[in-house]
This record gives sequence, structure tokens and C-alpha cells, in this order.
Amino acid sequence: MITKEMLQGFFENTRNLRDEGKTPFDIDDVCRWSYFFVDSDREKLTRVGLFLEDKGYEVVGFLEPTPEDDDQETIYLRADCVEKHTVDSLQERNQELYGIAEQFGVRDYDGMDVGSIDGP
Repeated sequence: MITKEMLQGFFENTRNLRDEGKTPFDIDDVCRWSYFFVDSDREKLTRVGLFLEDKGYEVVGFLEPTPEDDDQETIYLRADCVEKHTVDSLQERNQELYGIAEQFGVRDYDGMDVGSIDGP
């Protein structure tokens, strides 16, 4: 479970990366947020993806295990949304996404990443 303290550290670390010139975006502005769900059942993840699309997310696709991965069963679904977050709003979003994972019976909501609006 992602805690508020973890999110505070995530925001602070990302701000530091910007200050050091290592990232081109400002986490306190509108960004591309990527959210990840995991399961071994592609059908379940597909249903989550369709649900998220109806809510305005862009489903980027699936990340499959590579031959080098020890875990050959876990598939990741990535869904993006361009939006602005604070620690509190991201905490609320994460709680919502944990609920969606539970609602659709997938193994887990695995967290998020952030990048520039036009990023991959």
C-alpha cells in the first residue's frame, strides 16, 4: 500500500531531480501520470483497461515479462492520465485505483509514475 509519507518522498525526490536539471517537468504542474495494475490474467486487466478508458484514461498497453525475468506470469497494465496532483490528491487517486483493482479482482494496483505531458 502506498502511504502518504511515501508520496511526500516521491514528490520531494522529483522536485530535487528538477532542481538538479535531471528531469524536464515540474511535478507540481500538469504532468502525464502513469498508473499500473498487475495480474497474470490478461482478460481481467483488459476489463480494467476498458473501465479506465471510460473514465478518461489513455490505456497505453501491457508490459509482458521478458525472457530474462524470473517471474514469467505477471503482466502489467499501464493507463495514463494528464492531470495535476498534490500529495493529497494523488493519495485519493491511489485509493480509488486500489478499489478498482479489488472491484475487478486483479492481483494489485502497483503504483504510479510521472513524466512530462508529451512523454512516453
